[in-house]
Amino acid sequence: MAYWAGGNVTGLSILAPEIVGKQLELLKEVVPRTLRVSVLWNPSNLGHELVLAEAKVAAHSLGVRLQTVEARGPDNFASAFAAMTRERASALLVVADGMFLLHRTRIAGLAARRRLPAIYGLREFVDAGGLMVYGASLRENFRRAATYVDKIFKGAKPADLPVEQPTKFELVINRRTAKTLGLTIPPTILL
Repeated sequence: MAYWAGGNVTGLSILAPEIVGKQLELLKEVVPRTLRVSVLWNPSNLGHELVLAEAKVAAHSLGVRLQTVEARGPDNFASAFAAMTRERASALLVVADGMFLLHRTRIAGLAARRRLPAIYGLREFVDAGGLMVYGASLRENFRRAATYVDKIFKGAKPADLPVEQPTKFELVINRRTAKTLGLTIPPTILL
C-alpha cells in the first residue's frame, strides 16, 4: 500500500526479507529431513532479490540447499513446479507477492498435488489450502493504512511520513493439509 504525491511516496510495506530465515527454520522443523527447498519467486518484483539473498544465508546455516524457481505469471506455474519435481525438492517456500496472492488457490493446489510441504508469506494461502504461513498480517496493514489516510486527510505531507515496515507477523498452520501430507506438526510450533 503506497501513497504517491508530487514525487513523494509513503505507505506500508509487507516486504520483510529478514523473516525468510524464520520461514526456512519453521519449514525445516516441520519437515526435518528437508535437504532441498525450492523458492518460488517473481523476478518482476524488485524486493524478491533481497529475500533471495537472505534465503541463501539462512539455508546455509540450516544445512539445506535452495533451488530458486522463477514465475513471472500464471503461465509459468506448471513449468516451475515441474522443475521442483525434477530437482527433487522436499519443501517449498513461496515468497510473498501480489501476483502469487491472486493465484494462491492454484499455487497451493500444485504444491498439494506434488506433495510439497510449503510455507507462504501471506495468510490467505493457508485459507486456500496451503500448509503454513509465517509473514506480515495484511489485516494489520489495512488497519494501519487507515491511520496513514487519516494523517494525509488532516494535512500531513507524504514526504514527512516514512514507509512503515510490518510490525505484526502471524504463524498459521493448516492442520488438514498437514494430515494429508502425513506431517506431524511439532508441539513447539503449535504452542
